[in-house]
Amino acid sequence: MVHIGQTVSLYGLFGLAILGSVNGHPHPTPEEITDCHLEDSQIHCVAGSEEYIVKFTPSSPNDIPTSFSGCHEHGASLFCQGPDGSDVSVVVAHDHDHEDDHEGHAHGDEEAGTEAEESTEGLNCHFHAGVEHCTGGDAETRQNTCSRVQRDYNIPLRIGLIFAMLATSTLGVYLPIFAVSFMRPEHIVFTVLRQFGTGVIISTAFVHLFTHANLMFQNECLGDRIQYESTAAVLLMAGLFLSFMIEYAGVRLVQWHRAKSASKSIEDSSDGASLQKVNTLSAEMINIYVLEAGIIFHSFLIGLTLVVSGDAFFITLFIVVVFHQFFEGLALGTRIAALGLTPRAAFPLPGTGHSHGHHHDHVQVTHKESSPVIDQSPSERTLSNECEVTPTVSFTKKVILAALFAFVTPAGMALGTGILGSFNGNNPATLIAIGTLDAFSAGILVWVGVVEMWAQDWMLGGELTNARPLKTILGLGGLIMGMTLMSLLGKWA
Repeated sequence: MVHIGQTVSLYGLFGLAILGSVNGHPHPTPEEITDCHLEDSQIHCVAGSEEYIVKFTPSSPNDIPTSFSGCHEHGASLFCQGPDGSDVSVVVAHDHDHEDDHEGHAHGDEEAGTEAEESTEGLNCHFHAGVEHCTGGDAETRQNTCSRVQRDYNIPLRIGLIFAMLATSTLGVYLPIFAVSFMRPEHIVFTVLRQFGTGVIISTAFVHLFTHANLMFQNECLGDRIQYESTAAVLLMAGLFLSFMIEYAGVRLVQWHRAKSASKSIEDSSDGASLQKVNTLSAEMINIYVLEAGIIFHSFLIGLTLVVSGDAFFITLFIVVVFHQFFEGLALGTRIAALGLTPRAAFPLPGTGHSHGHHHDHVQVTHKESSPVIDQSPSERTLSNECEVTPTVSFTKKVILAALFAFVTPAGMALGTGILGSFNGNNPATLIAIGTLDAFSAGILVWVGVVEMWAQDWMLGGELTNARPLKTILGLGGLIMGMTLMSLLGKWA
């Protein structure tokens, strides 16, 4: 019986060896691997003349098993039993670095990538700015690697969705610009959309950008490079302060030009050129430039880091980012659409008063009885009736301003698709660069959202300062809705 058992065992091993060769595993399957030791942070074991690498993480460097028994194959993959009886993956050492090995013989980074893309039980994994973050589970099940993770990317899908992103961004930003041709900027619909956009900008600054910046600077792969815990907050303040300085300098420059133009208009009745300078340097235009700068910075990063996310998360992230860009496009588009269409934007010069059919090259102020607007307060109706300012910003200029937003995220996606083979979201330099731009952009959007939009519209003489109750309630609802929806999207992106 012993001889028969040994004969069957030999035939079994011979059959497994042949099966392994057929399945792409040319090496005979050992029953046991021994002489295990730690080498380059990996466990190396020996069976006969072959050296094997075991995918096993001991609880401590001193608890490395000396051998693994019960070795067997599943398909083309080799496994042995660990100390707790569970299967651990084993690969031949000299096959470990070949990229064209069959499934189960890929090198450690590829296996790590495959495991990282699959949600382990108890883990909630998602991507923030191209870097995978997992919550839940325990530390041992969330092994983080700072080296580049090789993933399988669906390139044609990413290229096709670049055009879908372009269409969505274009729709969001141009919709208000074309809609203003059919309704006045102070219409209740525009009021709700503007307040919705304000909520979107504020939520983007805090929930998306500032949160992402903190995650970048707290990443374990940075090691001791950044020991100051408030780095993201300091960079946010830097963006906030720079936005303030730009707008403050712009306002002072506008005031200087206004004073200069007023003195010139006394001597020269042909003051169209002076008015043109004042219009070009209007504070409202400066505000739009600052707002668009903050949006463009992070929109480009969104596109870049979206496409480098693993396929397991890409579609979900893309859907979230599409909504994000559409809402943000509405926020920017409503502000661009209103450029030059309100008396505040025109900066009437001292002493010019209201002209009666007097025409300038760029600004024309006329007495005109405007049509009633839904829910206007007496002060709003008086302002509309007494002074109507014709557009001082050309339609072409508005189209160009909107186009910058429409194209920037698809441009980031195109660049990201081109660097898929080399991008490493956990590289320290990449983490610092993304974290810095996110925090700085957050500071810009905090200034624009809180000061120039929220405070200006509600407390500093804007359209809702003295609005009637219905308009106030609807505007407040739009503001809360914008904050809520963008904060909800922050769960996934």
